[in-house]
Formats: sequence, structure tokens, C-alpha cells
Amino acid sequence: MDEFIKQARPIVQRALGEDIGDGDVTSLATIADGTAGKGRFLAKTSGIIAGLEVVGLTCHLVTDQSRFSSCVEEGAWVDAGAVVATAAGPIQALLTAERVALNFLQRMSGIATLTRRYVEATKGAQAVILDTRKTAPGLRLFDKRAVALGGGRNHRFGLFDMALIKDNHIAAAGGITPAVSRVRAYDDRCRPIEVEVMNLTQLEEALTLNVDRILLDNMTTEQIAEAVRISAGRTPLEASGGVNLESVAAIAATGVDYISVGALTHSAPALDISFDLIDDRDDWAAVGAHKRRLYTRNHQ
Repeated sequence: MDEFIKQARPIVQRALGEDIGDGDVTSLATIADGTAGKGRFLAKTSGIIAGLEVVGLTCHLVTDQSRFSSCVEEGAWVDAGAVVATAAGPIQALLTAERVALNFLQRMSGIATLTRRYVEATKGAQAVILDTRKTAPGLRLFDKRAVALGGGRNHRFGLFDMALIKDNHIAAAGGITPAVSRVRAYDDRCRPIEVEVMNLTQLEEALTLNVDRILLDNMTTEQIAEAVRISAGRTPLEASGGVNLESVAAIAATGVDYISVGALTHSAPALDISFDLIDDRDDWAAVGAHKRRLYTRNHQ
């Protein structure tokens, strides 16, 4: 089994358990048991599609009688009106899986789409767009997957795979140098070390410590440019704090190596995607996107 799907399974199972409880009373009451059908996932706005693997897993976990098929590749840009996937099987099960599947697909696609906007905004610069740990609790695996599908790169996954020495650690340890020394003395796995600095004086100190990366916290564009000049390539630099689409291009133009953006995962709007049952008799190639819904339902 693919490692991502293996890790995703318990997350999807929890989400389904939360939503279904002891049964989808509406679908069970209104649809005859065993009635088969099919439906399509339709992008109602343009953007990057991410999370199709999760949708397929969701459908399968509700019933192994479902058949899910993606119509586009993960990470592909689609225009409004595009059919991104189809699902077939017992209608009761399709509608039971619908909201959980859409929650994942809309959230992941929204994150991927916003990430792509940041990547495009920094095109031509060397800066790599990074995510942060500002993810939805329990959904970090999916949030970071979506960032990667949008063209960004993942920062550390959690507290365990990299030492990021921040201002509170520095204050508690009595300074940058003792904080770095304590991490090296403690960590026999020699994980990468990144140090957060808040001014150019701290930067000068951090540059003497042979760490793997230095994070420039909430510095102005002018300060970042000066930090790049002072560092002169000795240690990779990451700009962080208050980065937005209006400022990211100027930050990238300083020559900084990385730009981390919390908004990718904590503020990305969901991409509008719907799921609708369809009739095989409909000629989907001939009708307009606005007519593809056979009926209108509230997706709240």
C-alpha cells in the first residue's frame, strides 16, 4: 500500500465516523437499498486540484462497491466547469461519502491553488516557498501534501524532524549560542538545526555557529536584503512573518533562499467543488457547465 494512503486511512476513518455516526438517516430513508448510480465532481471555480487520492479512499472506505476515477492529474490546473473525477456505486454510499470527500477535496485544492499563486508571484527568483506547522489539527498530512501539489515545498513536518530554535527557546537557554550547543549535545541523531533571529546582530552571531538555516523573523525587506548581503551565501536564509501576496515578490527579490508562509494552510479559501448524481442519457459534451446539475441540493 502507498505510504501516503496508509497514513491517510485513519484520518479519513475518523472523519467518516464523525459525520456518519450510527447511520446516514436521510440517504437510508430516501433511497432504496441497492440502488446504483454515478456522480461527478465538478469544479465550480478555476484552480489546482489536490486530494483526489483522498476522495477515492473516502469512497472506498464507505463501501468497497464504489468505483472512483479521476479525470485529471493531482496538481493539475482546471477551469471552472471541469469534471475532475467520477464515482459510481450504491447511491446511498455515494451520498454518505459526499460531504467528507468534498471537505478534503475543497480544502486541499484551495491550499494548492493559493500555494501556486505564491509560487507564480516569485517566479524568476531563487526563493523557495515553504509551508509551516500552522495547519488544521489532525490534517497536517493533507495540508502539506496540498502545498507540494501546488508547487511549494514542505518545511519540517513536526517538532521531531528538525530543531527550530525560536525566540522562546533562545530566551529560556540564555542566548543563541547556548541554545545551539544544548541542541547539539542532546540530539544524537544530528537533525538539521535552524535558528530564528530577530535582528542583524543576532544574525551575525548565528552565522558563526554552522547551523543549517537561519530564519529571519518579521524583518523588513530592507533588513532581509542586508541579511543576504551579510550572509554572503554562508548559511541558507529563510524569511518569515507576515508574508502575503502583495509582499512576497519584493521579499524574493532580496535573494533570500526560502520564504515560509503560514497563510498557505491557515487561511486558504476552499476551492468550490460540487458532487452531483448524473444520468447516462445526458450528453455532457454538449451541455454547458451551468446546466450540468440534474438537481440542486444544499451542500452545507
